[in-house]
Amino acid sequence: MSDPICPLCERPIPAEVKQSLHHLIPKLKGGKGGPTVLLHHICHREIHATLTEAELARDYATVEALRAHPRLQKFVAWVKKRPPGFLSKVPGGRRKR
Repeated sequence: MSDPICPLCERPIPAEVKQSLHHLIPKLKGGKGGPTVLLHHICHREIHATLTEAELARDYATVEALRAHPRLQKFVAWVKKRPPGFLSKVPGGRRKR
């Protein structure tokens, strides 16, 4: 069976790599039980370092919208050159809710 593919960076997510589920609509904004996508942990951290919960709910509730965000486009271009197990500190903390 092949590894799942991260919808943000389009790299495989091997079983031994840190991964997490991203709620396309944040749980705090009514997304509990809503659609989720499996991401590399580093990709998930970058989404939440870039966008607030309100921005995610209002404007970025699809993978396509996330991939169109300018900062996330730069991140994806950078992380695509890294191996699937690559981990790094994401600069800055989570954006405020």
